[in-house]
Amino acid sequence: MTKKSAKLKLKGVDLTKTIRRADYDKKLAKLQHKVTLIQQAYLYEGRSAVIVFEGWDAAGKGGAIRRLSMALDPRSFKVWPIGAPRPYYLDRHWLARFWPMLPPRGAISAFDRSWYGRVLVERVENLTPKRRWKEGYAEINDFERTLTDHGTRIVKLFLHLSPEEQLKRFEERLTNPIKRWKLSYEDFRNRNKWDAYTKAIDEMFDRTSTKYAPWRPIPAEDKRYARIEAIDAIVDTLGKGIDLKPPTLDESVIDAAKEHLDLNPSLVQSLAGRTE
Repeated sequence: MTKKSAKLKLKGVDLTKTIRRADYDKKLAKLQHKVTLIQQAYLYEGRSAVIVFEGWDAAGKGGAIRRLSMALDPRSFKVWPIGAPRPYYLDRHWLARFWPMLPPRGAISAFDRSWYGRVLVERVENLTPKRRWKEGYAEINDFERTLTDHGTRIVKLFLHLSPEEQLKRFEERLTNPIKRWKLSYEDFRNRNKWDAYTKAIDEMFDRTSTKYAPWRPIPAEDKRYARIEAIDAIVDTLGKGIDLKPPTLDESVIDAAKEHLDLNPSLVQSLAGRTE
């Protein structure tokens, strides 16, 4: 039987959390540096990770992903924006389309929305029979357990904000030509189903927040605070037990460097071990 973490509910998320701009800039720089070191360690050790971003429309998923991406080499980091499945996948098991998106060893994949659409939008919008989306909880837990058993670490973030703040952000998008592309008719229509989505989200937490892949609700009323909390959660999970010091260089590289460069003996010694 799947072990669940402490019970989570949206009403327990403190939306009053904020951060000063000066503190935000300092913390973001430190976290981005750690993210860079984590990616290098994952490349060196052949580790992999999946980061799931879920949340309300306009909660700031894209902004958090952009700040995360700024610190990562795109050659081993991929962002997957998830929408409705293509016709090809409608004739296959609903999880089939996600397998090719999973990271190989040494890589990290971020999902802007994810397989949790099965128990959120497909449930609320009646896109899937009730029996099938209810089966989705166990299928998701098995799917994520398969990934973690393989050695892939999973971070699951849900960005939460109030209906009032969401409406303010919709207005900002409407009046800002650069952000207008983000706004759709469905964004406004979905507000009418806020209670139904809240119920679905709470059940999603209850049924799929597991010991091996727990949910992390992120207060997103303040965009900057949400970015710091999200990246901090990523650093905490992906960096746990990982040696973030630069890796040892291969002896052949050091020998070649000594032939072409006038290296200080102490530097050569440090390259052969692990630097501080």
